[in-house]
Amino acid sequence: MLTTFMTAIAVLVLLVVMMSVKIVHQGYRYTIEHFGRFVRVAQPGFNFVPPFFYRVGRKINMMEQVLDIPGQEIITKDNAMVAVDGVVFFQVLDAAKAAYEVSDLYTAIMALSTTNLRTVMGSMDLDETLSKRDEINARLLAVVDHATEAWGVKITRVELKDIRPPSDIVNAMTRQMKAEREKRAAILESEGMRASEILRAEGEKQAKILQAEGLKEAAFREAEARERAAQAEATATKSVSDAIEGGSTQAINYFIAQKYVEALGKFATSPNAKTILFPVEATQLIGTLGGIGELAKDVMADKNVPQIRGKAVPSVPDTK
Repeated sequence: MLTTFMTAIAVLVLLVVMMSVKIVHQGYRYTIEHFGRFVRVAQPGFNFVPPFFYRVGRKINMMEQVLDIPGQEIITKDNAMVAVDGVVFFQVLDAAKAAYEVSDLYTAIMALSTTNLRTVMGSMDLDETLSKRDEINARLLAVVDHATEAWGVKITRVELKDIRPPSDIVNAMTRQMKAEREKRAAILESEGMRASEILRAEGEKQAKILQAEGLKEAAFREAEARERAAQAEATATKSVSDAIEGGSTQAINYFIAQKYVEALGKFATSPNAKTILFPVEATQLIGTLGGIGELAKDVMADKNVPQIRGKAVPSVPDTK
């Protein structure tokens, strides 16, 4: 009998010890209650909780969690109906507050996110809701995080997954986008044509300027060449005059013969000339070169200048 009683006592003690041992997994916290009153939070690992007097109240997940915001229809500021859904990322920082400050944490966060999402997007136009997702996320995060602070919860991120406007609005936006793109294309095309015409006009202007400058430079060079030729001619004439005045009849003979040869050269180089006929006067002109020399001698003799005998130019036979 005593053995049986001791065995029963040992089994009872073993059961009590086993019931008192609580193993808390990493990422979780357990709240410990004494006759229904919260006393402490059990940390991950081995925890001894005497039965009958103490018990585990709530098991709180301390890891970051994701909560889906169900799709819902929202009326924007300009009375457009859009369907929106999103996600909320949150993490419990205080297990006691999350367990005892709110009845159902997940339902409370979902309801809070939904109502504030309606408030934020209802104050914006349709175009703003479609183009300012980051602003909506930031505003919604600030509002929900401030409201859940008393629950020991930190809202880390709020993201809108999808915004679906009505099909007729989508079609209108598509036509608007197409018209806008066609407008930009027409503007760019006209600007390109304008730039092309401007560049072409600038090119023609520069070409005309360069052509005018070239003609100006050519005219200047031609005038300069004529001036130098005239100076050379004047110098040569003056030299011949000085030579004649000094009594040299060969100079005037050379000067007249040179001009005569140049004139004959022009006849010879003419592309239409096959046969050259010299008139009688031309042959007589050659014969008169000697006479001109004699006249120059007489002039020099009247001026009492020493005569320099020149070589007579032989007369050309008469070809008449």
